[in-house]
Amino acid sequence: MPRVLMPLADGVEEMEAVIVVDVLRRAGWTVVTVGLGPGPVTSSRQIRLLPDAVWPAGSAHAFDVLVIPGGAAGVERLASHTGVLEVVREFHAANRWIGAICAGPLVLQAAGILHGRQITCHPAVASRLTAASRRPERVVMDGRIVTSQGPGTAMEFALALVRLIEGPDKAASLAASMVVQASGMQPEP
Repeated sequence: MPRVLMPLADGVEEMEAVIVVDVLRRAGWTVVTVGLGPGPVTSSRQIRLLPDAVWPAGSAHAFDVLVIPGGAAGVERLASHTGVLEVVREFHAANRWIGAICAGPLVLQAAGILHGRQITCHPAVASRLTAASRRPERVVMDGRIVTSQGPGTAMEFALALVRLIEGPDKAASLAASMVVQASGMQPEP
């Protein structure tokens, strides 16, 4: 099963973190949330989240997927963290999956990996994403980079990761088990 690394910083958008972690763990994936410092992370809506580990959480080579959640303040902290940017570059260089939702693509831009890419993001940060072309879709894949728009697309984003990495049947089965009607999630005939 895929292993996912998700860095968390104060100001993270809680829906984008918790929904994605929940869906991927339901898929049987190992998801490790990592705080930039010890103790709980306070989300954008003042919900305290306790990460599984503290940065650095071992070698990035132990993970197959990197997911960057949004939340303006959290993204600012991630985008200015040298270690996070190095891991983004490592994942990109190794052609491993990278997901970013809401303002999360700003972290990918700060790491220098978005030049010429097609992405989507939260409309509020679209003008700041100058290295990529923004698309209107709720979830966009360009190579092994998957982006999504925001809290309301977190479920679709997580299911898209499952579909891309484990196939449409797995994603459709998972969606059905959660009573989610997601477009493009019907099992293959």
